[in-house]
Amino acid sequence: MHQHFPHLIDLDNYPVSTWNSIINLAIDIKRNQHIYVGACNGRIMATLFYEPSTRTQMSFQSAMLRLGGGIIGFDNPATSSVAKGESIKDTTKIASSYSDIVVMRHFIEGSVKAAALTADCPVVNAGDGGHLHPTQTLTDLLTLRAEKGALSGLTVGFCGDLKNGRTVHSLLKALSHYENNKFVLISTDELKVPTYIKDRITAYGKEYIEVNSLEEAIPQLDVLYMTRIQRERFGSPEEYEKQKNVFCLDKRKMKAAKKDMIVLHPLPRVDEIALDVDDDPRALYFKQANYGMYVRMSLILSILNEDIQTQPLLVGENIPEIKCHNPKCITASEPSLPHSFRNNNGILECEFCDERILTEQCRFI
Repeated sequence: MHQHFPHLIDLDNYPVSTWNSIINLAIDIKRNQHIYVGACNGRIMATLFYEPSTRTQMSFQSAMLRLGGGIIGFDNPATSSVAKGESIKDTTKIASSYSDIVVMRHFIEGSVKAAALTADCPVVNAGDGGHLHPTQTLTDLLTLRAEKGALSGLTVGFCGDLKNGRTVHSLLKALSHYENNKFVLISTDELKVPTYIKDRITAYGKEYIEVNSLEEAIPQLDVLYMTRIQRERFGSPEEYEKQKNVFCLDKRKMKAAKKDMIVLHPLPRVDEIALDVDDDPRALYFKQANYGMYVRMSLILSILNEDIQTQPLLVGENIPEIKCHNPKCITASEPSLPHSFRNNNGILECEFCDERILTEQCRFI
């Protein structure tokens, strides 16, 4: 159905050794940036951003420009043929024929994997709805490695919208692969981490607790990962208003934290971190954003130099009579896509959005 390229849709598609190689290269690029000037001369990157973005888009563009490459694409689908009703498949097919690598952000879960199925070059997931954000995870891993010295033995608190936060989901899954990590999940009952993510943590033998008080949790943390309550993920303004001001990190709460605890945030922030925290040396979210440029330079080089091994996009079975139950899944709006499912101990998981299908039909024929 498709050509094979070293796409990056989900970090889980690659072994931890690949993640570590990308992080190691990013550290070297940061230290010796002059060596890598011109490494992508003559190469073109297409950035297809169906959702607003500042850091992800600009850091990818800065990364490619610093490597000597060129950029095409859009950051507002209203200015492209998407506004005329063009499908994801057709847009990606055209963009990939003009470029050497495509970076895509979309508001529908599984959309980037769907695009990669027919693309004519490697595709990188820059965020697909509330699902995954693997390059932010690489940014976070690089930040932790550089600032804490290791990716293991950490107690990490995640606070805010843990239900819809793709950065949270991706980082929890990633850190579960490293030894002796523990997680404190701080949210309201309505915004808890999805079950499939918690099952993944447990499957890798990692401990987690769920709490609803940031103040009580903060003294035990090595890392606090704050996230905003995401207005765009709520069904109504009323639902958002109920949740938006529940958690706020301020100077007073920081006094109870360890002297070497670090505060991360994928940004943008709204009101979940007070401005008076910015001057605290433990507040590293702006530095974290800078690390993102270096890890994306590393990723672009690794993909274009074919240092990343190609992995199949779909490994499960197409079962046409079963539909994914997630209304936000790309298969709900793109009927031509296969109904592809993995069999996870007798439970079917959609290969596009990871939704579990709980039905009597859930068996492979």
